[in-house]
Amino acid sequence: MEPIRVAVVGTGNIARLHAEALRQLGEEVRLVGAVDTDPGRLSAFCDRHDVPARHSDLASLLEKERPELVHVCTPPGSHHELALGCLRAGANVLVEKPPTLNLGQLDELAEAEQRYGATLSTVFQHRFGTGALRLRALLDAGVLGRPMMAVCHTTWFRPQSYFDVEWRGRWDTEGGGPTMGHGIHQMDLLCAILGDWAEVSALARQQARRSETEDLSMAHVSFANGAVASVVNSLLSIREESYLRFDFERATVELTHLYGYGDDDWRITPAPEYSEEVLAAWRTGAAGVRSGHRAQFAEVVRSLRAGTPPPVTSAETRRTMRLVAGVYASAFARRPVRPDELGEDSPFYRRMQGDRPRW
Repeated sequence: MEPIRVAVVGTGNIARLHAEALRQLGEEVRLVGAVDTDPGRLSAFCDRHDVPARHSDLASLLEKERPELVHVCTPPGSHHELALGCLRAGANVLVEKPPTLNLGQLDELAEAEQRYGATLSTVFQHRFGTGALRLRALLDAGVLGRPMMAVCHTTWFRPQSYFDVEWRGRWDTEGGGPTMGHGIHQMDLLCAILGDWAEVSALARQQARRSETEDLSMAHVSFANGAVASVVNSLLSIREESYLRFDFERATVELTHLYGYGDDDWRITPAPEYSEEVLAAWRTGAAGVRSGHRAQFAEVVRSLRAGTPPPVTSAETRRTMRLVAGVYASAFARRPVRPDELGEDSPFYRRMQGDRPRW
């Protein structure tokens, strides 16, 4: 079969990771073109990754290269416009997180999918490591029993110089702080395991950094299945860690990593009376795949060949994005928030900060 024709928009550091992961897919894909407004950066990227076509604008790339899949790797503020342009041209889109600045923009892209017959998916690669796949399989099979409690902590560190970059720490270009741009990966995996959320009660703070957005948020989340979770997103934590813990009736499952995990980063502690059954199922589950971009990209290519929706769909993305919006809505309205309160009439539908942050 012919390789899937792939293009990249934005050729910064995250695009490098995309290109390296695509190369690992071998003959499955062909990187046919790239776009960047910086000629020097574009040239360096294309030289390094053997990309034949170089363009200064998206319209030119779409017209001349006819990619089947476009990876959007630009800063968040441009995601909506670029993804919409791809969908209108009939090109499938894989967009880096966060996919848009707000729920309204995401819904517009979902409508464009239906209108133009192309697909939108979001880079949430933590879903695709075999540790997460194994956990989901055991939960679905009933091996672990009912989920009861979870911990989802993204405690990272960024100095003031990180926020001093022009487009960072701003609502109009990033859509939020660590809740939106950093912890969203762990929050997505939390939702992928526990499903729909029912209520969130949160706070957000400007503890130490000079920026428009928060540098810290904390939330209590209730899920439709009865589980509850503690969610922390910080850019002030000198000892950096990404930590998820799931307490089920029959076992505790933990993941400790930073920016990506392997099988050895997971731990399972079964209840004594279920030890043999739980450990046997865990040991025979999926194994050997890290949670990097390659794992998700392979699934995207497989879905394009099969004509099925690619992971992660716009609907799945919306559940995570709505939780992010819920954290901000609760923090700034200073009350618990339900998903049904974040519709088109909510000030948090078009702006994650709502009417204005109330620090």
